[in-house]
Amino acid sequence: MKTLKIGVAGLGRLGLIHAENIYHLKGVELTAISNLDEEVNKQIKEKYKVPNVYTNYEDMLEQSELDAVCIVTPSGFHTEHIRLALRKNLHIFCEKPIGLDVEDIKQTIDEIEKSDRIFHLGFMRRFDSDYLYAKEMIDSGQIGDISLIRSYSIDPIQGLDSFVNFAKKSPSGGLFLDMSVHDIDVIRWLTKSEISTVWATGTNKAAPELDELNELELGTVTMRLDNDVTALLVAGRTASHGYHVETEIIGTKGMLRIAASPEKNKVSVFNEHGAVRPSSQHFPERFAEAYVNELKDFVHCIRENQHPEVTALDGLRGTEVALACQESFDTNKLVDIQY
Repeated sequence: MKTLKIGVAGLGRLGLIHAENIYHLKGVELTAISNLDEEVNKQIKEKYKVPNVYTNYEDMLEQSELDAVCIVTPSGFHTEHIRLALRKNLHIFCEKPIGLDVEDIKQTIDEIEKSDRIFHLGFMRRFDSDYLYAKEMIDSGQIGDISLIRSYSIDPIQGLDSFVNFAKKSPSGGLFLDMSVHDIDVIRWLTKSEISTVWATGTNKAAPELDELNELELGTVTMRLDNDVTALLVAGRTASHGYHVETEIIGTKGMLRIAASPEKNKVSVFNEHGAVRPSSQHFPERFAEAYVNELKDFVHCIRENQHPEVTALDGLRGTEVALACQESFDTNKLVDIQY
């Protein structure tokens, strides 16, 4: 079996996770990294024995040994970096969102569809065992027809100050595009339907300085889907107990709750605080298995020449809905989405 040689572009928090997971995959080699921070590059080169290190993405793409690239650069660069990799005939794994501009994404999809390379998008919840279990129950009709979905994504409040400092230097794309694309994708995936109308609200009570930066610490969206399902979405940065990701699906014959509480494990702690269940504190901990599984699927699709279930079109739809949510918040109006 030929060793697949993969390069990672971008070594922020998530890029480091992907680099480690690629390093440990069987039949795969972490062949190259591209990142602006030379000190981080040095550390990763030594830790994983990476033979090729670059501070420029295009220079990395000139590495003739590469079979594929994992793009974890800032969101605004994703479409450009996808197109550059396609022109080098490389397979591509790209983190969400696929891009920030709808027309730019559509042009990029045109190039993806003309290529015979595998394109995989990082919606890792589709590879989480809990979400997959719920999906199987829904698809087999065990809870009947879906009537309502409620989905939460709330980051720990301990990271709020860091986010405020980040937002002062660089726009995140907004709360809905930065965080809610995962919930949007889950809603579309579980219902097999498109989102048609959104109404969004939000607040900055814990970090009012975000008002001036056109950012939100907490946002909510009410959605109507083409199949008459109602969806409620909450995204935020103020969970005091840890990293809170929860999804509830109400059907005509029953209901499901995925991670109703963000439990770290099956341990209960009994002490002066009472009976306590430890909570997951960050996304790498909660979705560690899912991040590995999505890369395994990427490698499998390359070897078997199969198209991944999650596609570039899923990325486009996520961005379209997230931008509509932002428009609804900005205008305080219902927004109908035209695809």
